[in-house]
Amino acid sequence: MLPILAGFAQTGRAAFGVLPAIGAVEWSLDPWRTLAAMPGFGTSLRLSLVTGVGSTVLALMLAAGFCALLHGRMSTAAIGRLLMPLLAAPHASLAIGLAFLLAPSGWIARAMSPWLTGWDRPPDLATVNDAWGVALIIGLLIKEVPFLLLVIGSALGQLPVRAQLAAGRALGYGRGMVWVKVIFPQVYPLIRMPLFIILAFALSVVDMAIILGPSNPPTLAVAITRWFSAPDVALILPASAAGLMQAAVVAGAIALWIGAERLARLIGRWWLSRGGRGYATGPGLWAAGVVVFTLLTLGVLALLALAVWSFAWRWSFPQALPQSWALRAWMTPGAGWGRALQTTLIIGGVTTLASLALAIAWLEGEDRARRGRAAWAQALIYLPLLVPQIGFLYGLNVLFLQVGISGGMLAVIWAQMLFVFPYVMIALSDPWRALDCQHIRAAAALGASPWRRLVAVKLPMLLRPLMVAGAIGFAVSVAQYLPTLFMGAGRVVTLTTEAVTLASGSDRRIVGVYAVLQAGLPFLAYGAALLVPGLVYRNRRELKGGNA
Repeated sequence: MLPILAGFAQTGRAAFGVLPAIGAVEWSLDPWRTLAAMPGFGTSLRLSLVTGVGSTVLALMLAAGFCALLHGRMSTAAIGRLLMPLLAAPHASLAIGLAFLLAPSGWIARAMSPWLTGWDRPPDLATVNDAWGVALIIGLLIKEVPFLLLVIGSALGQLPVRAQLAAGRALGYGRGMVWVKVIFPQVYPLIRMPLFIILAFALSVVDMAIILGPSNPPTLAVAITRWFSAPDVALILPASAAGLMQAAVVAGAIALWIGAERLARLIGRWWLSRGGRGYATGPGLWAAGVVVFTLLTLGVLALLALAVWSFAWRWSFPQALPQSWALRAWMTPGAGWGRALQTTLIIGGVTTLASLALAIAWLEGEDRARRGRAAWAQALIYLPLLVPQIGFLYGLNVLFLQVGISGGMLAVIWAQMLFVFPYVMIALSDPWRALDCQHIRAAAALGASPWRRLVAVKLPMLLRPLMVAGAIGFAVSVAQYLPTLFMGAGRVVTLTTEAVTLASGSDRRIVGVYAVLQAGLPFLAYGAALLVPGLVYRNRRELKGGNA
């Protein structure tokens, strides 16, 4: 947590006028006055709130309705397998593919032209980078809804849903009304923290907002990134003030959400006391199902569009498919994507292994001390996921410059671990605690030392959960944009930074190559997490992942 606190401290000093590197040595409120006078600042703030809060509320409603509609008709495991492509795909690659779909010259417009629209050239429509952020909200929903479906499905496994549904139906309540009045109030506390993480991310996302969001003015997080990167160093001070404001916006949104929960609790108790066995929720559940199916279809088509564009050569509007194909965009790795791929693999591998080592050390320490995890420790694990990156990464970069480690892979790895480690801990904690302690006691009775019990018993039995946690950590590392941009000082080039940079106006074929590679790496990691344990323990049935 020290890097986060140090980063906020440095950002806070600059926000109040103290940044000796540019000659600012006196405390003042001038950066805040300059920020308030910045053109488009109010619009940027409004866009962040509309897209962030709006997408989170819509994602919760759609995911809850979809689960209510399909529960009992499709297993959680089947839903998880269907959602895996969208969960594994990094935000930037999915946003690029969605832009290829929704753009005026995108795949959707091509498929409907000219037979339906009459267009023989791309229309003058703002379907991407629109002023209201609709395309950004759609992109956020495509990522948020599958994540919430998975979280809600896991929470439902802890409840007697079938029995409660049967009891409610026997009392004359419709399926949707039982979900609204009985089941969802029990599910919500179990998904509360993931919802806060989604809200914080949606309010401060940068890579997706650059690709899909409004451009002039952009959302607040994108505007802050531009001000920090501007040639005019005087903009660093108001940018630092805006970084603190971004953190305050996230904290305020979470506080308002908690207030809304209390209001909903009061209204809900009053509504429950009135009774009512209406069936009016049925059409709403089907509408949620249709919208979620549409979002998932758009997500799959977006990933497919990346692959098509990476192999396309001549593709004139309004042709639905390329007239000619070529491998030319893939044939120059040395001058293009090869270096970015190598850097991404090195950073992702080191970050994931280091995070796994720390997670194992933490969990083994809990076991040896025979103590559970304290509430404050649990809060520290989640904190980096709730804090907007733009609020402290610049300050952390200043600190790293003073230490002399900025602008290299070490700084990028350290910064990425702040976000990879929490996901690895979350993925590994439950399987670790679910491990049957009898095996450990048997090894101890045979004279095995604590280290030998860890290496020879625990870790082999937890191979699949370890591989899954590593795959999740690697996917998170591949998707990191701001930590690489700031801590790498523009000298560390990864697939994500290049894809986001090229998406603003480069050749779609080249962008498609970078986005396909960026999306493909997490798929390979998840594939290894599924295949390797099965191959290693093909003759040992009980070690094939039952604890996962």
